[in-house]
Amino acid sequence: MTSSSSRLPKTRQSLPPNTRHPLSQTSPSSETPLPARQLPLHNTNNRRSTPASAASLFRSTLTPPGSRSASPAGSLARSSSAARSPARMSSSTLMTGSVFGGGISASKNQSLLDAVDSDGGGGGGVGPTDPLNLLLRSFVPHIAIHTSEDVDELVRDKGFRGASRGGGGLWELLRPFGERVQGRVMIRDSNGAAKAWEDFAVRFVRFGEGVEELEGAGAAGGGSGSSSGPNGKDAGGAGKDGRRRREELIAEVETVVERHLRFAEGAYAGSAGMSSPPLTPTREAADVEATSPYYALYLRRLLSGMPLACHESFAHPVACVMAISSRNPAPIEALQKLYRETSTGQRSPPPWVDGEYLRYYVLVHDEENGDIAKSMALFEQMKRNFGLHCHLLRLRSSQSAETDDDSIPLPRSDWMTAAEELADIEESETREDFEDPTRYIFESDATAIRTFVREMVTQSVLPTMERNVSIWNDQVASRRRGLSGRFMSLSKRFTFGSSSRSSSGGGSSSSSNYDALGFYRADSPEAIMRRLADFAFMLRDWKLAMSTYDLLRSDFQNDKAWMYHASANEMAALALLIMPQNMSSKTRLETINQMLEQAFYSYHLRCNSLYGAVRCTVLGLELLRLRGGSGIDEAVQWGTRVLESRLMGTVGDALLKERMAVCYASKKGAGSQAWGSRRRKSALWSVLSAKAWVAQAKYVQAHKCLNDARRMYALLPGECGVQSFGVASDFLAHLNDQVKAGLRPDVARGDDGYGEDGLDETEVDEESETLGNKRSRRTSLIGPPGGGAGLETAPLHDTKPATMQGRKEDAAPDDGFG
Repeated sequence: MTSSSSRLPKTRQSLPPNTRHPLSQTSPSSETPLPARQLPLHNTNNRRSTPASAASLFRSTLTPPGSRSASPAGSLARSSSAARSPARMSSSTLMTGSVFGGGISASKNQSLLDAVDSDGGGGGGVGPTDPLNLLLRSFVPHIAIHTSEDVDELVRDKGFRGASRGGGGLWELLRPFGERVQGRVMIRDSNGAAKAWEDFAVRFVRFGEGVEELEGAGAAGGGSGSSSGPNGKDAGGAGKDGRRRREELIAEVETVVERHLRFAEGAYAGSAGMSSPPLTPTREAADVEATSPYYALYLRRLLSGMPLACHESFAHPVACVMAISSRNPAPIEALQKLYRETSTGQRSPPPWVDGEYLRYYVLVHDEENGDIAKSMALFEQMKRNFGLHCHLLRLRSSQSAETDDDSIPLPRSDWMTAAEELADIEESETREDFEDPTRYIFESDATAIRTFVREMVTQSVLPTMERNVSIWNDQVASRRRGLSGRFMSLSKRFTFGSSSRSSSGGGSSSSSNYDALGFYRADSPEAIMRRLADFAFMLRDWKLAMSTYDLLRSDFQNDKAWMYHASANEMAALALLIMPQNMSSKTRLETINQMLEQAFYSYHLRCNSLYGAVRCTVLGLELLRLRGGSGIDEAVQWGTRVLESRLMGTVGDALLKERMAVCYASKKGAGSQAWGSRRRKSALWSVLSAKAWVAQAKYVQAHKCLNDARRMYALLPGECGVQSFGVASDFLAHLNDQVKAGLRPDVARGDDGYGEDGLDETEVDEESETLGNKRSRRTSLIGPPGGGAGLETAPLHDTKPATMQGRKEDAAPDDGFG
């Protein structure tokens, strides 16, 4: 163990005895929301401590998103969760065997989301931190924000710091409201059938930001494992910058989750010296299959970092909000200027982005200083000049305070990038005068923004997307699916009478639309079909998305556009896992594995894209787990492959091991003996994750994993428990001793021989005793009730009462984890 991995955080925080611990993993429906500004985080034993105003930065792991009372759409979330039964089975339990085995009989007529939703009320039927919910909320329409200077000035008066950057103030104000559109949203599929969704969301982004540089490495021509640029040449700085940015994204996600874990360790350390025993998540009968808040945070930050890339159009803007205020002296000219900047300015989209996206014109009226009559007349003029895609947004220009009667807190966005959150955390640690980042707005402003977002999404954005899907499907995709389209595909694949493909060293043929710089132009058939598939996926038309991705896979492979090829295979596999089942389980599993294999190979080896490889395997793992049956074993195999490839850091490695324990725990057996279950394997992965956490000095999380392993071993028959294996028992005893030593109050506070670095100096002595009295070591796991936190399994036969009595004196005192 290195000194860096064993270092306990220097920052300590203390929580009151009756406060739920940050690692509590109860279900969202039973969790009480955390009140704002009520987390005392002071500790006089440390030279420096995190200020109380920084507590809200870690609320995503203290309280799962969706259970916060301050959410702009919180009433919908709470009513949806309240409609479900408190004893609702986990989604993985519901789907066990439904696809790859015999299970729910109606599963062939239902998508994965419908099958999970059928268990509870509306709103998706899944919790806010469930991976399926996170997947649906990540692949959503993106709406750019572009404002005039007078709008930035008005929002700056309301106290938003982002107003100093162009469009940042209004973007900061609108962003939380787009994460759940108020009310039911009706979406029509390609067949004209409408369905209502209560969990639909959009993503507000700054206009012109997040554009990824062209990925030259492996984008064209590179063979297996090649990192060459177009036509086999070395990639330029742009390709290297693109790869470096993705690698930095994974590192930033790891750092953010590590800071949250460090905060939880410090919170436990601060409460360890109190008179009452500190609360831990392992005191409660937590569901083994529940999603860890840290894993949900890791997945959310990973998916929120999707750049505006050429090989997929999820981050491409489907609309752009162009806003002016009633303070503007020349409003029509200002709107025309904003339009020109979105079309031909320096911040105009790159050539692989379709510039014909929806323009939505907004007039922000100053309720306190403006004339409503003039604003109404100007709004009518806007509709005459720019059409019906306009809205009058009435906001108060003064800043709201916490003490105002009609003020409500504006929560931090659940989908901020890892770089944003990391910057806020670092600022809270370096600035002595750091203020609580929570902003307050008037309730009338919140109502106006909710109405604006819903009206824009339901009356403008969704109809435009549905119309584009219909046009692209009829004019482009239908021709590609026909007989003539198949012949065109063959002619592109086999260039008769030409040897250009063989002589170019793997380059694309002359008839290809693939640009030498490594992208398809926005008006090419391949780019249009990719937008069609992505739009269908965002509109949850899984069948159309799957069929379109499947067509594109062969086209991209023929053109050797490997980033496009990897992304098409990834999304085809995800859509196939979600859509209703219409093929045998064996054929389906082989098809999905082939798609994921091609996506992983192209991402990891051909394109050297760390972000893409991690994203496709983790999402595929989660959907395979939800599908149940033999899909659970396949999910663990993909997780093992990620671990072997060393794609993640130490934090992601430990979280993924936790997740594979959850995968095996969700596999239910048959009969009273649960034949076919994977309890022993689930316990093994829990132990491996605990070992990984101990190596990072994250003892609270390691203790939770050891208790999960203990629960799994306790479900096994007595003769099959871990006590039958001497080496395994010694290993668990040693690991358990390390965790108890790290959780001791004197160790947590850095006293009694433990320096500021938090190194456990007794670890060397423990290692020297590992090969000593194995029998006494093993019996220490089943100490008497009220003893230390041992890995209790099925009761052992009392074959050596003298040995048990001897070890009773050495048992650790009750530390509250028994």
